[in-house]
Amino acid sequence: MLYRLNLAALTTESFVDFYDEQQYFVAPVLAWQISDRTRLTLEAEYLARPKTFAQTGLPVEGTILPNPNGRIPRNRSISGPDTQDNTYSIRAGYNLEHQLSENWQIRNAFRFSRYNSQREAIGFNGLAADQRTAERYYQDYDNDDEFTNYFNVDTYIVGEFATGSIRHQLVTGFNLSHRRDSQTGVFGEAAPIDVFNPVYDQSRDEVTFPYDNLSLTDVLGIYVQDQVTLVDNLKLLLGLRFDTFSQTTRDHLADTEVGLSGNAFSPRTGIVYQPIEPISLYASYSRAFNPVSGISFEGDTFQPERGTQYEIGVKADLNDRLSATLAFYNLTRSNVLTEDTRPGVPPGQFSIQTGEQRSRGFELSLGGEILPGWNIIAGYAYTDAQITQDNFLPVGDRLTRIPQNTFNLWTTYEIQQGSLQGLGFGLGFLFVGEREGELPNTFLKIPSYFTTDAAIFYRRNRFRAALNIKNLFDIDYFETGSAFDVFYSEPLTVQGTISWEF
Repeated sequence: MLYRLNLAALTTESFVDFYDEQQYFVAPVLAWQISDRTRLTLEAEYLARPKTFAQTGLPVEGTILPNPNGRIPRNRSISGPDTQDNTYSIRAGYNLEHQLSENWQIRNAFRFSRYNSQREAIGFNGLAADQRTAERYYQDYDNDDEFTNYFNVDTYIVGEFATGSIRHQLVTGFNLSHRRDSQTGVFGEAAPIDVFNPVYDQSRDEVTFPYDNLSLTDVLGIYVQDQVTLVDNLKLLLGLRFDTFSQTTRDHLADTEVGLSGNAFSPRTGIVYQPIEPISLYASYSRAFNPVSGISFEGDTFQPERGTQYEIGVKADLNDRLSATLAFYNLTRSNVLTEDTRPGVPPGQFSIQTGEQRSRGFELSLGGEILPGWNIIAGYAYTDAQITQDNFLPVGDRLTRIPQNTFNLWTTYEIQQGSLQGLGFGLGFLFVGEREGELPNTFLKIPSYFTTDAAIFYRRNRFRAALNIKNLFDIDYFETGSAFDVFYSEPLTVQGTISWEF
């Protein structure tokens, strides 16, 4: 009998006014080796994140775009004090494994999770004509009424066998899941404030939009996959999954109920070939199927999301410590949810489905040890992501918040000998290109940014200490944004850590 107990606690503030957050985490694990062939693992987890802060961001005018009144400070809070955004989650389950023989094993796993929210938020709903008065809304929902319950059971057999000189690794089984989403709350107008000289008035008008929805989704999946080794340097993957689902969505306020059901086959294939030992060439094709819970602003259910992906690539071991990977891909997704920003729709609460999205591009990565003590991780990605079919959004519009170009580099050097052995230094760079801020695309674009990070660390035996510096040159940049608001990323941040292994 083996056991483990994980505990964590955190309290933190932020560069944004009135931000205060705590986190409490408990996760026990119990493993019972019933026999030399049977093992049962029980796991549980509890996470609480009480937080005083529920802001939706800062206005576009005065951050990304010019404002005749000046620039809005990045520490400004639109919500003000006494707003809450508390979340709680519970997870529990087991994993039962039994060795049928030397080459065959059966596994049964169960997972339950519950996610609760309690929110008393005041958010931003646009600037008035004077470009300084922020129109605001409030949103309330109760912890007992806003939740997600998820049950999942997975049972499968894994086995190895041979047909002549061809070796097989077979996986086959079924998956059953049940999801229950409840959304209950109210929207209304809150008192406006001057974003340049705020006097926080937390008064609220009458409720303008109540909602009370329940969504139930059941999915049964049956799958089989065979990884075939034709020869030592050539492997083939063949897989097929069948899903059938049923979904019921209830609007308790309108006293309506709508249902949806369907099924789909999702194949999966792949091949890996090594012409020489350091070089691996691969190609893959896969289809995906995912039922989507919730309803639109009009009360309609969402169709399941579908996806198709093609990928080819090469991995090269430059030496025994350094490797590089180059991958090209084409991913098409249909019925993808995106935020509903139409006039009259409560901000951030509802979604609409796009007809079809396509993302294609390539990724190049390099990682490993160049010289003794000198390590590097580097990557570049080019992404062309756009709408390819839709009844409402213009075809060809780029997807929001997805940069066309990104680059990252992180390198460290650790002294290998002498009195300073274990002392190391790190330096990193990150470039994220320009991104679209809304669909349909307008003049609003989230600017690109380039940041620098650094570190000094020391480790000897079981002791380790580190000083990490994020955003070394204190660059103002926006991590994400939309047509309504944008979010500043963290300014210069210094974090020190000390640890001991035992």
